[in-house]
Amino acid sequence: MSDTVAQHYAQSALLTRLLDALRAAGKDMDRLTTDDLSPIDEFHSRRRRATEELGAWLAPRADMRVLDIGSGLGGPARYLAQTFGCTVTGVDLTPDFVDTANGLTAVVGLQDRVRFEVGSALSLPFPDAQFDAAWSQNVAMNIADRPRYYAEAFRVLRPGGRLAIQDVAAGTGEPLDFPVMWADRPEISFLRTPEETRRLLEGAGFQVAEFADTSDRALAETAAERASARPGEGPPALGLHLVMGPGFRDRMRNAQRAMEDGRLRLITALLVKPG
Repeated sequence: MSDTVAQHYAQSALLTRLLDALRAAGKDMDRLTTDDLSPIDEFHSRRRRATEELGAWLAPRADMRVLDIGSGLGGPARYLAQTFGCTVTGVDLTPDFVDTANGLTAVVGLQDRVRFEVGSALSLPFPDAQFDAAWSQNVAMNIADRPRYYAEAFRVLRPGGRLAIQDVAAGTGEPLDFPVMWADRPEISFLRTPEETRRLLEGAGFQVAEFADTSDRALAETAAERASARPGEGPPALGLHLVMGPGFRDRMRNAQRAMEDGRLRLITALLVKPG
């Protein structure tokens, strides 16, 4: 199953394509910043807004080691390092994403504080109690063994360490229309309700410090973006369509409709490992 998920996200020559798009958009390639990258490397719901809000909850200190589980293209990891001065290690199942994340990190000069490697969220390649904090955005939807996923995050955190998450959750229980951003078909989509998610996190040993449903906020932001768009306007020069390719609009449309009618919810949480 992990190979199937990795294949879903695989993209050949992704780094070259993104750098070419940045150049075509008029970015100064010798002075690229994390803000320049944010339209293309925040590969999750609500993009940079969500990262800023979740980052404010986690608020890592400069001396902390943070693990980004399912790090994607690395936008949140770079944001955390740039904003808080912490050191971040990212782990992702998709080699193309890891290579791209390391390449983008190098072009903004953060390779001394941020690095990425291939690995599974179900078998993190680190010793126990290795990290002061952990982070995971829009990852659990592809994970069937949710108890093991949360147990691994718990294991690698030191006592007192915190985990910040954002995930898409099941709403009404009605079936989704595929494809969506994280899956082309139901066999690699594993949604849980917010209530189930909270129980599983507590079952793994975490204490819940914050737990919020941000679905309405996400819908309001999307409505505002639609209202500001010009009629007949094509996709922006920089956006997640560069990552997902021609099927991007269908994926987004299906997920958006499901959010609007309650089949999907968006949740965020801050968890603490006691000790």
